[in-house]
Amino acid sequence: MQVFSVEQGTVIPLDRPNVDTDAIIPKQFLKSIQRSGFGPNLFDEWRYLDLGEPGQSCQGRPLNKEFVLNLPRYQGGTILLARENFGCGSSREHAVWALDDFGIRVVIAPSFADIFFSNTSKNGILAIKLDEQVVDNLFEQVVANDGYQLTVNLAEQTITLPDGSVINFEIDAFKKHCLLNGLDDIGLTLQHKQDIQSYEENRQQQSPWLFS
Repeated sequence: MQVFSVEQGTVIPLDRPNVDTDAIIPKQFLKSIQRSGFGPNLFDEWRYLDLGEPGQSCQGRPLNKEFVLNLPRYQGGTILLARENFGCGSSREHAVWALDDFGIRVVIAPSFADIFFSNTSKNGILAIKLDEQVVDNLFEQVVANDGYQLTVNLAEQTITLPDGSVINFEIDAFKKHCLLNGLDDIGLTLQHKQDIQSYEENRQQQSPWLFS
């Protein structure tokens, strides 16, 4: 998993509450269990004017020119600003994979669905909960200023605005540790690789009939 330290990037404002995982990555794309390749289909039904299918090239597909991801001013953005209850609906981890593959490194919202929120840190994305009024103010600033950027520092738990003002945010200590060190569930397990190998070797000596 990619290490998260500091992210400075353009903010993409998705001004819709209750964005569910089927909107983030529609159900037809769940056939794949690969973690990559979902970026072109992020918000597929909002982003394009036709129906997307797995394996279909997105080059040349008709774009919804009014959807925020298609607006030139937000191209290359890495910080997604959202409304309350982001990531609700089904528990598909593909939703986080699609955000990550698109290049989103931070999602800021007043609240998140629990399972989605858990999946973000396990896949290298920092999800930040801020007060609704703070999020409202950020939406106003992003819309009013082209190329609006934030700098998110995980170690210091700060968000620095273009004017130099700072917003502090809270994060669970364990999630912070995993993100700073690029540790997903597999990475955490592999930290105990030697202990696991020793256990397996001892187990095989103590009960050889189990391995015959």
